[in-house]
Amino acid sequence: MMRERNSCPRRRSARCASLRAAAPPRSVQRTQTLPEVKLSASVVLLLQVFAASAHPQCLDFQPPFKPQWHLEFCAQYEQFGCCDQRTDNTIAERYWNIIELLEAAGQDLCEDMLKEVMCQECSPYAAHLYDAEDPHTPVRELPGLCVGFCSELHGKCRHVLKYLTANRLLLDTSERDVSTFCSMVDLPDQDYCYPNVLSSPDLNSNLGQVLEDPRGCLQVCLTEVANGLRNPVLMLHSGDDTHRMFIAEQVGFVWVYLRDGSRLEQPFLDLSGEVLTTPWLGDERGFLGMAFHPKYRDNGRFFIYYSIQVHSKVEKIRISEMKVSVSDMNMADPHSERVILEIDEPAANHNGGQLLFGLDGYLYIFTGDGGKAGDPFGKFGNSQNKSALLGKVLRVDVDRRTPAGRQYEIPPDNPFLDDPTARPEVFAFGVRNMWRCSVDRGDPVSQYGRGRIFCGDVGQNRYEEIDIIVNGGNYGWRAKEGFECYDIKLCHNSSLNDIPPIFAYSHHIGKSVTGGYVYRGCESPNLNALYFFGDFMSGRIMALEEDKPSGIWKERRVCMGDTITCSFPGLINHYHKYIISFAEDEAGELYFLATSYPSAMSPTGTVFKFVDPSRRAPPGKCKQKPLPVKVRGKKFPFSPKEVTVLKTNEKPTRPPPRHFKLTTKPPATRGQLKPKLKPTTASTTVGDTKPVSNAPKVEDKKKKAAKPWSRDKPPKKKLKNTQRKTDPVKKSLKKALKLDSGGVTAPNQAVTQSSNSTNGPKTQTIHSTGNHPRKKATKRPTSQKIKKEKSDTAPQEKNKDNRKRSKPAQVRIQKTRGTL
Repeated sequence: MMRERNSCPRRRSARCASLRAAAPPRSVQRTQTLPEVKLSASVVLLLQVFAASAHPQCLDFQPPFKPQWHLEFCAQYEQFGCCDQRTDNTIAERYWNIIELLEAAGQDLCEDMLKEVMCQECSPYAAHLYDAEDPHTPVRELPGLCVGFCSELHGKCRHVLKYLTANRLLLDTSERDVSTFCSMVDLPDQDYCYPNVLSSPDLNSNLGQVLEDPRGCLQVCLTEVANGLRNPVLMLHSGDDTHRMFIAEQVGFVWVYLRDGSRLEQPFLDLSGEVLTTPWLGDERGFLGMAFHPKYRDNGRFFIYYSIQVHSKVEKIRISEMKVSVSDMNMADPHSERVILEIDEPAANHNGGQLLFGLDGYLYIFTGDGGKAGDPFGKFGNSQNKSALLGKVLRVDVDRRTPAGRQYEIPPDNPFLDDPTARPEVFAFGVRNMWRCSVDRGDPVSQYGRGRIFCGDVGQNRYEEIDIIVNGGNYGWRAKEGFECYDIKLCHNSSLNDIPPIFAYSHHIGKSVTGGYVYRGCESPNLNALYFFGDFMSGRIMALEEDKPSGIWKERRVCMGDTITCSFPGLINHYHKYIISFAEDEAGELYFLATSYPSAMSPTGTVFKFVDPSRRAPPGKCKQKPLPVKVRGKKFPFSPKEVTVLKTNEKPTRPPPRHFKLTTKPPATRGQLKPKLKPTTASTTVGDTKPVSNAPKVEDKKKKAAKPWSRDKPPKKKLKNTQRKTDPVKKSLKKALKLDSGGVTAPNQAVTQSSNSTNGPKTQTIHSTGNHPRKKATKRPTSQKIKKEKSDTAPQEKNKDNRKRSKPAQVRIQKTRGTL
């Protein structure tokens, strides 16, 4: 401990403070040399120059939160802090226990200062106040107190310290020297000690909001969810309350991941023998899309989108329906495939690949424009040609079939049913190659935005764009790219009537957009309503925030948090460059899939989850109750590969707070502590101390007498306390003492036994209640003789009821004589 204390291993000097408090006192204190004094002065100056790095953190090593309910005790932290209602009640219970102990001892209660100190467990900087953020130092029992507050606490309320800490070094020092004591509980970083932590502008500005760096970039952190995947193109849930995640690889495998992070040994689906793909870098063909039916829990239907090659010549995209196995909920039925639609692909690129169900229950299919460059097919290209299925958003009803044999029907509100030159499946057109679309769940409270479909449309040479898909919308390609013209002749056509994107960025930022999701989860409330997306080529993550009155979307730059910001267990602040897809789990939490080598055969794909390090949800609010999953085969537990900001063993363990229980009586002095004896044995007392009665008091008996009783059974009659000195009882005791075979005692004497020490030898003495001389008893009367004399002198106790009362009668005999 001494060596560890002298060589603080962490980057911040504040971490060593609690080591000084917990280490044993030194026998010889070394005097600082002049260079050390200069170095200490330099450190103090540096601490004053550099602003404190705000890092809110609770004692459970997690970000603070806004409590769901009002806090009755530590009310100053009910807007943002580290206590929910349960923790607040626990602190209040400990506080009132200490107050009662102080009242019983007749000491100053110090209510205000005691409450201030105890409520620091609820501070958003509780981990810093208690030095819990550093795993190399023990956690304090007292928060870090500034010198001024500590001196006032020591001067007025030093007697309460024994109820707040069991550290003997601190307690002994508090009795000897106030300056040394306050230096031990102080923090070198004066911005974090109490009460300075409340007034520091660096620590309290924008507290509880998403952290931003000096450039205005939102700082988020990540956790690793899955790894070892071969170009993971999508991850989705089945919506059946099992909270399973299905991750598809470009080569045609779909894997099941359970809620605990483990992966099942057997794939949910294996289409590797049918899917067309190659190991080429950036090959856009393969298994590209999947969507579960909204009623999958009941019908087991899901739909897939993948590339095929027919007769080794013609390439197509195929959309099929499949069903889950009847015997295994974690495997698809390989013989259940029913082809819904096939579309010829004139080139190997721009294959689209998104499937999703809207809130209307219809299946949306997003196709590419056919490939090559500039959509060179036909006079206006495939995208502006409504008679072609490429470059479109298609919408079909897969719950019905036409009598002519088509595997779907056309929804009655599709926009081009009355246009003889348009395919009835077309819902929107003018798209180039939409890669990853999503449906907004809507605000959890107001449901604002619910049902909107966001898509990322990959650009040609200059711009990437984000669109919101509407019924009948024309999104401009190939006339426009982003906000600018691409085909000048088509761009100036007055009948174009295109819908501009909500956001577009140039190719100096990124060259291949990957559409994402609007965050509607529970665990990171600060991220609510932000649309997250990324770029495949540059690896940049971006976000959009809507200005509701104007409907304008503004960019919010997203960066990985620095080392201090992401200093929480399990968090990382880096990811692989090539962002393939985004995903959302059943609870609404947000993920993205990336790889370090974009080949369909490279097992470097990893799934990351977004985490806001500045604020979390209140404990228990986001708790889920997933349905059980029947697993037939083996499971592979998740083994993380990414390096976390903190090591896995760096999570400290805070000792439980001390609880103080009040006894029913004030604490007895050392001379009054007597061992309990059975009422049937005689006892003697040692010394001149007055014997303490163990019988219940009169007030206690009155309280016990106030019990409810039924009218059918009358209450039992109770003996009054005034009947303690009845004649039959006196005679019984006197005769029992006289008949003792070892000697004779005076009639007004009582035999008692006591010991000043529970382990010391017991002695027998006789206390006389009259003027008779003291005589030594040679043998104690036996309980059988007492019972015999009682039966002779009180024959009325032979009945059954009085025999039951014989034991309390003996207790009353002893209390009459003042013995135990």
